[in-house]
Amino acid sequence: MGILASLSFINFRIIDVIDILIVAILLFELYKLTKGTATVKLFWVIALLYVIWKVVAYFHFTLLSELMGEIINVGILAIIILFQPEIRKFLLYIGNGRLLHFFSDKFAKPAEGQEFTEEVEAVRESCQEMAETKTGALIIFARQTPLDEYLSTGEALDARPSAELLENIFFKNSPLHDGAVIIKNHRIAAARCILPVSKDKNLPQEVGLRHRSALGSTELTDAIAVVVSEQTGTISICKGGKMTRALTPSDLRQYLLTELTKND
Repeated sequence: MGILASLSFINFRIIDVIDILIVAILLFELYKLTKGTATVKLFWVIALLYVIWKVVAYFHFTLLSELMGEIINVGILAIIILFQPEIRKFLLYIGNGRLLHFFSDKFAKPAEGQEFTEEVEAVRESCQEMAETKTGALIIFARQTPLDEYLSTGEALDARPSAELLENIFFKNSPLHDGAVIIKNHRIAAARCILPVSKDKNLPQEVGLRHRSALGSTELTDAIAVVVSEQTGTISICKGGKMTRALTPSDLRQYLLTELTKND
């Protein structure tokens, strides 16, 4: 009996540790999704009220406990309304499979690099030319997350990727130069697509609408965004809501080939 009790205690502690780790990961991911927004402050207020409610219930303040319980129950609806953008964002995050990719990547077979050579080379060549002429551009590589919501806002093309076509699309007098080009399944699927704008308040003031759209699209999806600045000609790349700036054309090519052959 003593051995069984010890094993039961050990199993309980292991499960307890796993439980804590899962909750910690979920809270950390929620924090990353809401970081830089006013939602963080509201989240901590709600968390504090919940803790106070539990403490009051523990000390058997019956009336106060019931009152706070009713407030929290009614507040659930208000939370859903108030946090609607963040809830949608979190559900999209889970839908992208990012929480599962960490494990699936260990066993998944990587894609062949040459499958992406044509579109990557077209993007590299066009971005090099547009950087020299300071022509603004925004190119999105769709991956596992469906981008139908964004594709429907643009003009369908279904064309083979080429540097000449990309440069013509983003030429300042072209009717398609505003918005983003989306590359999907090795084809230019659409142009002049409208993307969500990042609301991260920690971004530098010099980050313009084109770059904020690139960040916004990668915050909600697993897409990769390539941006050419109209003001400076700087080439940047966005992934997972993070931006890497001042890339050379060769850096851009290597980055894209490396990332596009991953399964995350």
